[in-house]
Amino acid sequence: MKRLVCVRHGESEWNKENRFTGWSDVDLSAKGHEEAKQAGRTLKSQGYTFDIAYTSVLKRAIHTLDHVLDGLNQVYLPVVKSWKLNERHYGALQGLNKADTAAKYGEKQVLIWRRSFDVLPPLMKEDDPHAPRNEAMYKTVPADELPLGESLKTTIERVVPFYEQTIKPHIEGGENVLVVAHGNSLRALLKFLAHIDDDAIMGVNIPTGIPLVFEFDDDMRLVRYFYLASQEELNEKMAAVANQGKVK
Repeated sequence: MKRLVCVRHGESEWNKENRFTGWSDVDLSAKGHEEAKQAGRTLKSQGYTFDIAYTSVLKRAIHTLDHVLDGLNQVYLPVVKSWKLNERHYGALQGLNKADTAAKYGEKQVLIWRRSFDVLPPLMKEDDPHAPRNEAMYKTVPADELPLGESLKTTIERVVPFYEQTIKPHIEGGENVLVVAHGNSLRALLKFLAHIDDDAIMGVNIPTGIPLVFEFDDDMRLVRYFYLASQEELNEKMAAVANQGKVK
Protein backbone atom coordinates (compact mmCIF):
# COMPACT_ATOMS: atom_id res chain seq x y z
CA MET A 1 0.00 0.00 0.00
CA LYS A 2 1.36 3.41 -1.00
CA ARG A 3 0.52 6.43 1.12
CA LEU A 4 0.29 10.22 1.08
CA VAL A 5 -0.58 12.23 4.19
CA CYS A 6 -1.77 15.84 3.96
CA VAL A 7 -2.33 18.36 6.73
CA ARG A 8 -3.97 21.75 6.45
CA HIS A 9 -2.07 24.28 8.55
CA GLY A 10 -3.38 25.12 12.00
CA GLU A 11 -5.64 28.10 12.60
CA SER A 12 -3.96 31.34 11.48
CA GLU A 13 -4.38 34.79 13.00
CA TRP A 14 -6.60 35.74 10.06
CA ASN A 15 -8.61 32.51 10.31
CA LYS A 16 -9.32 33.58 13.89
CA GLU A 17 -10.34 37.05 12.67
CA ASN A 18 -12.44 35.48 9.86
CA ARG A 19 -10.55 37.30 7.09
CA PHE A 20 -9.77 36.22 3.54
CA THR A 21 -6.12 35.23 3.75
CA GLY A 22 -4.98 33.74 0.46
CA TRP A 23 -1.31 34.51 -0.20
CA SER A 24 -1.04 37.00 2.68
CA ASP A 25 1.79 35.66 4.81
CA VAL A 26 -0.03 35.43 8.13
CA ASP A 27 1.28 33.32 11.00
CA LEU A 28 -0.48 30.77 13.18
CA SER A 29 -2.60 31.78 16.14
CA ALA A 30 -1.92 30.27 19.56
CA LYS A 31 -4.66 27.73 18.81
CA GLY A 32 -3.06 27.04 15.43
CA HIS A 33 0.30 26.22 17.00
CA GLU A 34 -1.44 23.76 19.31
CA GLU A 35 -3.41 22.20 16.42
CA ALA A 36 -0.14 21.67 14.55
CA LYS A 37 1.51 20.07 17.57
CA GLN A 38 -1.51 17.81 18.02
CA ALA A 39 -1.27 16.72 14.37
CA GLY A 40 2.30 15.60 15.05
CA ARG A 41 1.26 13.74 18.18
CA THR A 42 -1.59 12.03 16.33
CA LEU A 43 0.66 10.85 13.52
CA LYS A 44 3.31 9.61 15.94
CA SER A 45 0.78 7.76 18.11
CA GLN A 46 -0.53 5.91 15.04
CA GLY A 47 2.92 4.91 13.85
CA TYR A 48 3.31 7.18 10.83
CA THR A 49 6.80 8.08 9.62
CA PHE A 50 7.90 9.93 6.50
CA ASP A 51 10.74 10.11 4.01
CA ILE A 52 10.17 13.59 2.56
CA ALA A 53 7.89 16.58 3.23
CA TYR A 54 6.43 19.32 1.06
CA THR A 55 4.92 22.64 2.01
CA SER A 56 4.11 26.06 0.59
CA VAL A 57 6.24 29.19 1.02
CA LEU A 58 3.74 30.71 3.48
CA LYS A 59 4.76 30.78 7.13
CA ARG A 60 1.54 29.33 8.55
CA ALA A 61 2.14 26.12 6.59
CA ILE A 62 5.90 26.09 7.22
CA HIS A 63 5.45 26.54 10.97
CA THR A 64 2.77 23.84 11.03
CA LEU A 65 5.17 21.46 9.30
CA ASP A 66 7.88 22.37 11.83
CA HIS A 67 5.58 21.37 14.70
CA VAL A 68 4.49 18.14 12.98
CA LEU A 69 8.06 17.04 12.26
CA ASP A 70 9.09 17.91 15.81
CA GLY A 71 6.24 15.80 17.18
CA LEU A 72 7.35 12.93 14.96
CA ASN A 73 10.99 13.39 15.97
CA GLN A 74 11.75 13.73 12.24
CA VAL A 75 13.02 17.29 12.00
CA TYR A 76 15.89 15.97 9.86
CA LEU A 77 13.62 15.17 6.91
CA PRO A 78 14.27 16.88 3.57
CA VAL A 79 11.64 19.62 3.07
CA VAL A 80 10.63 21.06 -0.30
CA LYS A 81 8.92 24.47 -0.25
CA SER A 82 6.98 25.61 -3.31
CA TRP A 83 4.59 28.45 -4.11
CA LYS A 84 2.68 25.88 -6.19
CA LEU A 85 1.26 24.60 -2.87
CA ASN A 86 0.19 28.07 -1.69
CA GLU A 87 -3.39 28.79 -0.74
CA ARG A 88 -5.72 29.97 -3.47
CA HIS A 89 -5.09 33.66 -4.18
CA TYR A 90 -8.21 35.60 -3.16
CA GLY A 91 -7.32 38.71 -5.15
CA ALA A 92 -8.74 41.99 -3.91
CA LEU A 93 -10.70 40.14 -1.20
CA GLN A 94 -7.52 39.38 0.76
CA GLY A 95 -7.60 40.99 4.19
CA LEU A 96 -11.37 41.56 4.19
CA ASN A 97 -13.55 40.13 6.93
CA LYS A 98 -15.71 37.35 5.47
CA ALA A 99 -18.82 38.12 7.53
CA ASP A 100 -18.60 41.85 6.71
CA THR A 101 -18.16 40.99 3.04
CA ALA A 102 -21.22 38.72 3.25
CA ALA A 103 -23.22 41.53 4.81
CA LYS A 104 -22.20 43.82 1.92
CA TYR A 105 -22.48 41.46 -1.05
CA GLY A 106 -24.70 38.67 0.33
CA GLU A 107 -23.85 35.22 1.67
CA LYS A 108 -24.58 33.62 -1.71
CA GLN A 109 -21.98 35.76 -3.48
CA VAL A 110 -19.37 35.15 -0.78
CA LEU A 111 -20.03 31.41 -0.97
CA ILE A 112 -19.45 31.58 -4.73
CA TRP A 113 -16.18 33.47 -4.23
CA ARG A 114 -15.05 31.05 -1.51
CA ARG A 115 -16.20 27.67 -2.78
CA SER A 116 -17.21 27.71 -6.45
CA PHE A 117 -15.11 25.81 -8.96
CA ASP A 118 -14.37 28.38 -11.65
CA VAL A 119 -15.46 31.86 -10.49
CA LEU A 120 -12.58 34.29 -9.93
CA PRO A 121 -12.66 36.77 -7.04
CA PRO A 122 -12.23 40.49 -7.80
CA LEU A 123 -8.63 40.70 -9.00
CA MET A 124 -5.81 42.51 -7.23
CA LYS A 125 -4.28 45.39 -9.20
CA GLU A 126 -0.88 44.75 -10.78
CA ASP A 127 0.69 47.71 -8.95
CA ASP A 128 -0.62 46.62 -5.55
CA PRO A 129 2.43 46.25 -3.26
CA HIS A 130 0.94 42.98 -2.00
CA ALA A 131 0.61 41.47 -5.47
CA PRO A 132 2.95 38.45 -5.61
CA ARG A 133 4.92 39.88 -8.53
CA ASN A 134 5.87 42.82 -6.29
CA GLU A 135 6.98 40.73 -3.30
CA ALA A 136 10.56 39.62 -2.69
CA MET A 137 9.61 36.03 -1.88
CA TYR A 138 8.50 35.48 -5.48
CA LYS A 139 11.32 37.36 -7.23
CA THR A 140 12.57 34.21 -8.99
CA VAL A 141 9.13 33.32 -10.38
CA PRO A 142 8.19 34.75 -13.82
CA ALA A 143 5.61 37.49 -13.27
CA ASP A 144 3.20 35.98 -15.79
CA GLU A 145 2.98 32.82 -13.67
CA LEU A 146 1.91 34.73 -10.55
CA PRO A 147 -1.82 35.28 -10.10
CA LEU A 148 -3.76 38.41 -9.18
CA GLY A 149 -6.63 36.20 -8.08
CA GLU A 150 -7.58 32.54 -8.49
CA SER A 151 -10.57 30.22 -8.66
CA LEU A 152 -10.32 26.63 -7.48
CA LYS A 153 -9.99 25.69 -11.17
CA THR A 154 -6.88 27.83 -11.65
CA THR A 155 -5.50 26.65 -8.30
CA ILE A 156 -5.81 23.09 -9.58
CA GLU A 157 -3.87 24.10 -12.70
CA ARG A 158 -0.77 24.73 -10.58
CA VAL A 159 -1.24 22.21 -7.73
CA VAL A 160 -1.95 19.09 -9.79
CA PRO A 161 1.01 19.36 -12.20
CA PHE A 162 3.29 19.94 -9.20
CA TYR A 163 1.85 16.84 -7.54
CA GLU A 164 2.15 14.75 -10.71
CA GLN A 165 5.67 15.85 -11.61
CA THR A 166 7.29 16.30 -8.18
CA ILE A 167 5.37 14.53 -5.40
CA LYS A 168 3.83 11.46 -7.06
CA PRO A 169 7.16 9.91 -8.18
CA HIS A 170 8.24 9.67 -4.52
CA ILE A 171 5.00 7.88 -3.61
CA GLU A 172 5.34 5.55 -6.59
CA GLY A 173 8.86 4.77 -5.43
CA GLY A 174 7.60 3.59 -2.05
CA GLU A 175 8.40 6.67 0.02
CA ASN A 176 5.99 7.98 2.64
CA VAL A 177 5.21 11.59 1.74
CA LEU A 178 3.86 14.37 3.96
CA VAL A 179 2.29 17.53 2.48
CA VAL A 180 1.40 20.47 4.72
CA ALA A 181 -0.54 23.08 2.80
CA HIS A 182 -3.81 25.05 2.78
CA GLY A 183 -7.56 24.62 2.58
CA ASN A 184 -7.86 25.24 -1.15
CA SER A 185 -4.59 23.73 -2.36
CA LEU A 186 -5.62 20.56 -0.52
CA ARG A 187 -9.18 20.80 -1.89
CA ALA A 188 -7.58 20.96 -5.34
CA LEU A 189 -5.57 17.83 -4.66
CA LEU A 190 -8.51 16.01 -3.07
CA LYS A 191 -10.75 16.84 -6.04
CA PHE A 192 -8.16 15.43 -8.43
CA LEU A 193 -7.30 12.28 -6.49
CA ALA A 194 -10.87 11.35 -5.48
CA HIS A 195 -12.49 12.45 -8.77
CA ILE A 196 -14.93 14.80 -7.04
CA ASP A 197 -17.11 16.66 -9.53
CA ASP A 198 -17.20 20.43 -9.92
CA ASP A 199 -20.48 20.89 -8.05
CA ALA A 200 -19.72 18.50 -5.18
CA ILE A 201 -16.38 20.13 -4.38
CA MET A 202 -18.26 23.29 -3.41
CA GLY A 203 -19.44 21.55 -0.24
CA VAL A 204 -16.04 20.15 0.76
CA ASN A 205 -14.32 21.80 3.71
CA ILE A 206 -10.82 20.82 4.83
CA PRO A 207 -10.42 21.14 8.63
CA THR A 208 -7.33 22.72 10.15
CA GLY A 209 -4.67 20.54 11.73
CA ILE A 210 -6.20 17.11 11.10
CA PRO A 211 -4.14 14.64 9.05
CA LEU A 212 -5.82 13.42 5.86
CA VAL A 213 -4.50 10.05 4.63
CA PHE A 214 -4.64 8.84 1.01
CA GLU A 215 -3.89 5.17 0.32
CA PHE A 216 -3.10 3.88 -3.17
CA ASP A 217 -2.61 0.43 -4.67
CA ASP A 218 0.60 -0.50 -6.49
CA ASP A 219 -0.74 1.10 -9.70
CA MET A 220 -1.39 4.40 -7.86
CA ARG A 221 -5.15 4.00 -7.95
CA LEU A 222 -6.77 5.59 -4.90
CA VAL A 223 -8.09 2.88 -2.59
CA ARG A 224 -9.44 5.10 0.17
CA TYR A 225 -8.90 8.36 2.02
CA PHE A 226 -9.73 9.25 5.61
CA TYR A 227 -9.00 11.70 8.41
CA LEU A 228 -7.22 10.76 11.61
CA ALA A 229 -9.94 12.14 13.86
CA SER A 230 -13.27 11.20 15.35
CA GLN A 231 -16.40 12.02 13.34
CA GLU A 232 -17.49 14.40 16.09
CA GLU A 233 -14.25 16.39 15.87
CA LEU A 234 -14.42 16.41 12.07
CA ASN A 235 -18.02 17.64 12.03
CA GLU A 236 -17.19 20.45 14.45
CA LYS A 237 -14.13 21.64 12.53
CA MET A 238 -15.74 21.35 9.10
CA ALA A 239 -18.78 23.31 10.29
CA ALA A 240 -16.49 26.06 11.60
CA VAL A 241 -14.88 26.38 8.16
CA ALA A 242 -18.25 26.31 6.36
CA ASN A 243 -19.70 29.04 8.57
CA GLN A 244 -16.91 31.56 7.99
CA GLY A 245 -18.73 33.20 5.07
CA LYS A 246 -22.01 33.83 6.90
CA VAL A 247 -23.30 37.12 8.22
CA LYS A 248 -22.80 37.35 11.98
